[in-house]
Amino acid sequence: MRHEAALSPDEVRHTERVRSFIADEIAKAAGWISFECFMDLALYAPGLGYYSAGARKFGGSGDFTTAPEISSLFGACIAQQCAEIFGEVVSGSILEVGAGTGRLAVDTLTRLETLGRLPEEYFILEVSADLRERQHDLVRECIPHLLPRVRWLNVPPDDPFDGVILANEVLDALPVARFRWHESECEELGVAVSNGLFMWSARPAGPEMTETCSQLAAAAGGWEGGYVSEYCPRLGAWTRSVVRCLRKGAVLWFDYGLPRPQYYLPERQDGTLICHFRQRAHENPFIHPGLQDISAWVDFTALAEACSAARCELAGFTTQAYFLAGLGIDREMRFLAGENDGRFARLANQAKRLMLPGDMGERFKAMAWTRGVRRELSGFALQDLRHAL
Repeated sequence: MRHEAALSPDEVRHTERVRSFIADEIAKAAGWISFECFMDLALYAPGLGYYSAGARKFGGSGDFTTAPEISSLFGACIAQQCAEIFGEVVSGSILEVGAGTGRLAVDTLTRLETLGRLPEEYFILEVSADLRERQHDLVRECIPHLLPRVRWLNVPPDDPFDGVILANEVLDALPVARFRWHESECEELGVAVSNGLFMWSARPAGPEMTETCSQLAAAAGGWEGGYVSEYCPRLGAWTRSVVRCLRKGAVLWFDYGLPRPQYYLPERQDGTLICHFRQRAHENPFIHPGLQDISAWVDFTALAEACSAARCELAGFTTQAYFLAGLGIDREMRFLAGENDGRFARLANQAKRLMLPGDMGERFKAMAWTRGVRRELSGFALQDLRHAL
């Protein structure tokens, strides 16, 4: 796959700055850093990382396409779920974590307005200044009268609120630790520099990684020597920091991933690490750092385990297809299309992309945590996969 040939002069200069910055960090660390550290720097180094700088990430002209970019149906269905949750609280707000282009915020607010269920405030927790600007511009363009309700944050709000926290394709971008398993030892796969290029470099794993991997291997029924995978050490602490501001309501997580028994199958010998650059997926995280996305599938069992530590109740786990069906995506198609048959046909094609098993329908999962909400959530009424966790 030819990556470098497509780079503009500005992109070449940027990725070289990122490469130099990370190489300096490796040199300061005696020639080796963990992959978790490398991924953190490549994605989030201030002013340099993929999510901190100005790379165009989402949509057809970006590196990957998310569900809200595919169709307004996704936001319309989420609005229905939010409206249901708002019925359980006196007054509700929404906190969206990592709002991408802002399309989900626009579509959700638009549909909530027609339902008479607008939130008091719509918080957007966003670390990228570039994305904040894009989100602000889209809200101002599409729903200018609702712009006063939208508020951008650097950290979760200090004051507790009732309502909904949304996180669509956020967890997969949390940095992961990589390991290689052998019968006699566990190695941590880190990053070193050789002849100016980043390369994988293995070291004996520390006690914490060794214990974690031993538990994962035992749960999977054992692995053959050379088995490579990853896990996310910061998932629990990160999720707790995000949901601590929720007093009463629900947290809705959407991402591609698997329950742990499927994630760590012995035949999945190379893990799930994946990179995206201009709508193409590949497995080399060291190519033009700062310009490509690096992610790993979500261990939804780990996310479920984090739920109780966050003082929440696991209220649902299902596929994206069943989540959207439970919220009446067919009804939303007719509502959004009105009497326009051509529009209905386009929405039907978009719904297929969101729901078909070979596309996003099964690869993407939805999980709900609740606090103080007792009613069953419609998005999880048609299929309950909690037993698979």
